[in-house]
Order: sequence, then C-alpha cells, then structure tokens
Amino acid sequence: MSKIKILVTGCKGRMGLAVIAATNAAEGTELGAAIDIGDPLPAALAKCDVVIDFTSHLFTAELIAECLKQKKGMVIGTTGHTAEELKLIRDAATKLPVVFASNFSVGVNTLFWLTRKACELLGPAFDLEVVEMHHRMKKDAPSGTARTLVEILADVRGLEYDTDCRHGRFGDVGARTPKEIGVHALRGGDVVGDHTVVFANVGERVELTHKASSRDTFAGGAVRAATWLAGKAPGLYDMQDVLGLK
Repeated sequence: MSKIKILVTGCKGRMGLAVIAATNAAEGTELGAAIDIGDPLPAALAKCDVVIDFTSHLFTAELIAECLKQKKGMVIGTTGHTAEELKLIRDAATKLPVVFASNFSVGVNTLFWLTRKACELLGPAFDLEVVEMHHRMKKDAPSGTARTLVEILADVRGLEYDTDCRHGRFGDVGARTPKEIGVHALRGGDVVGDHTVVFANVGERVELTHKASSRDTFAGGAVRAATWLAGKAPGLYDMQDVLGLK
C-alpha cells in the first residue's frame, strides 16, 4: 500500500518542523514536499496528496486557490482568519475534503467535548469564563482554541460569540451580566498553550484545564487528520470528526 504524501508549509517554523517530524515518524505517511516563504507552491503541491498548513491566515487564499486547481485535500491549523477568509474555506470544502480545526491535540478535543457536557449539566446558574496563555511570539488573540471553547459555550447557552463574548475587563464595566462569556488572553515566555474553562456559581466552582508542553501533540494530530482525510468526500471536517467524537 502506497504511503500518503504530505506537503508541509512553513517548513522552517516551529510547527512546520514538528509536522515534518511527525510525518516521518507515522506509519502510512511520507514527506512529499516542504516549502517556506518564497518557495513555489504549485510544483510542491503536485508531488503530494494532501497539504498540512500551520503558517498564517494571510496564506490561506493562495493555498486554497492552488488546492482547488489540483484537487488536493487540506488540513488547516492556522487561526485568526477574517470573515472573508473563513468563507473561502467553507466554499472550498464544497469541492474538496478539508479538516479545519483550531487545535489538533487529542487532549484539547477531549476538552471541547467535556466543556459542552459540563455546560449542559451545570446549567445557566454558572458564570462562564475562558482563560488562555501562549508564548510571547503569538500574534493573534484570543487563541483559536479559546474561541472554539467560547463558541461551544455560546451554542449551549443560545448566545452569540460576537455580541455576548467579553474580551477582558477594564475600568468601571459594571457587574457581570448573566449572558456574557468572558475570555482572557495571557502572553509570555515559551508557553505552548494553556486553556482553562471556568464554571463559577455561588459556593462552588468547576474548572476544566488543558496544558500543552510540546508542539508534537498538535503535529501528530494534524498528521492523523491528513491520514483520515484520504478518500473522504468533499466537506468541512474538524478533529471531532477525525477522532469520532461526534
């Protein structure tokens, strides 16, 4: 059985290097090509079956356009997309299989599942807050994972991310409203990624926390997603699909 050939973009970056290592270590996959800024995309993509991208949302449009031309599946792990870029991803998924996830860690996707269940069980009496911390070089905030957590909470509560999410607090903001979901971004050092969901009621508090100490867990999950994607029909998938949690 032939191995799945993977194109790794951003091959000189921290995540790119981790994905290359995970690709080489996994059974059933091999590195078809690896590119970084300035390298030609079409020729590299032509050698591969699927692309794994952890570069920048600014590269998404170019990557999608070429994948549509060559009919190649995509695993997208970049965050910070604009509404227009998100639409490009959704539109591409009507013609190509795409795994798009804010976090490829098995542990974090378990956190997503637990967050939904806890929110359903604890009910509206509990106030909802999300706290995340990443390394000092991370450019976007909140993290894509934190946004996903807030979106899960909002879905259970019947709220909207754009109108009911409170990004930090400063000054005389008044008492906390029953509807708002707080989200707070910390930056410092070399933290790979910490996320905590807080459910706070009078007299008790429940916290769900995931701490990542290595990028290898994200890289391994992305390669797992690329393997799972082989032969799939066009569609927009996430790691919940890959892991069978839906």
